[in-house]
Amino acid sequence: MLVDDQAVVRAGFRFLLEQADDIEVVAEASNGPAAVELARRHSPDVVCMDVCMPGGDGLAATREIVSGVSGVSGVSSDSGGPGGSGASGGTTPVVLVVTTFDLDEYVFGALEAGAGGFILKDCEPEELIDAVRRLADGHGLIDQAVTHRVITEFARRKAPPRPTSDAAAQLTAREAEIVRQLARGLSNAEIAQELVVETSTVKSHLGRAMAKVGTRDRLQTVVWAYQNGLAPG
Repeated sequence: MLVDDQAVVRAGFRFLLEQADDIEVVAEASNGPAAVELARRHSPDVVCMDVCMPGGDGLAATREIVSGVSGVSGVSSDSGGPGGSGASGGTTPVVLVVTTFDLDEYVFGALEAGAGGFILKDCEPEELIDAVRRLADGHGLIDQAVTHRVITEFARRKAPPRPTSDAAAQLTAREAEIVRQLARGLSNAEIAQELVVETSTVKSHLGRAMAKVGTRDRLQTVVWAYQNGLAPG
């Protein structure tokens, strides 16, 4: 689903995304309240959300959408993160914030609202398509220009530094190590190579770790790792 107050932007995004055989745009909205209603009606896998819109901002809409507009949350067993099957699947949509601004406050606001990803509007077309696919597969994403700085600062603001939380103490040694590697920015395949295990083993351990600490996707898990002393210094 596309959410932007500018019709020409929505038309451009629709054209680009529907060039991909595996992506269908099921709805469009021009403001936050309309986005919430349409997300409830269509249950899209991914919502591409603008931030600043007359009639209702994107961050408030993001917060409401990810709280479960469909009433059912879904988790992809393959990716260890949110997955979806569109309106028929009944899963909670994941929000990709797409904005002109790379100001930290916008990124912090998006993360705080529960967005699964953040990308700038001046990205290349293939980057937008890849971002939608990644989020649909359960992989959080922040524009590479701001990734490390934003996650580190967001985690610092979100909670005071502490060694580990009670939730972290519940992790097995292997689960904690995989979360640490994830916080380094490694993919499942790279973590598997680093730890000399199968990729399926990484997915399984990561899924259990996320369930224990209460995170919804990989991006949230990275932020959690920074907040709880499991991220590399």
